[in-house]
Amino acid sequence: MSALTIGALSTQAGVKIPTIRYYESIGLLRPPSRTDSNRRTYDDAAVRRLRFIRHARELGFEVDAIRQLLTLADHPEQPCEAADALARAHLADIESKIRRLQALRAEVRQMVNQCAQGEVRSCHVIEVLADHAHCLHEHH
Repeated sequence: MSALTIGALSTQAGVKIPTIRYYESIGLLRPPSRTDSNRRTYDDAAVRRLRFIRHARELGFEVDAIRQLLTLADHPEQPCEAADALARAHLADIESKIRRLQALRAEVRQMVNQCAQGEVRSCHVIEVLADHAHCLHEHH
């Protein structure tokens, strides 16, 4: 077990120092040990935990879900239904966002394709933005 400075932890985990401090402040990362001069020191477990958090964030998990996943990871003897449920809920959210983004793309594509590129008074982009009735979808 090695004692790492916050800078070394940042480098090894690929996370910026202010992010490490933030994760500590919200309880995702355990409070570090301190030297006699009150400097933070971290161990290899902190590197693994921070990499876990970083990867979960890269996959789009929200902080509350990450907190729950970390709790589950800290108790490996538990069944994984809760982790599966969190991942399934996140997947459903991703799929919903994709559907909304596809609808938005279709709206903007239609708006752009119908633009005559004349004067603003006859600009389809401005017309659509001013009147939702010109849109393809009611909700987006």
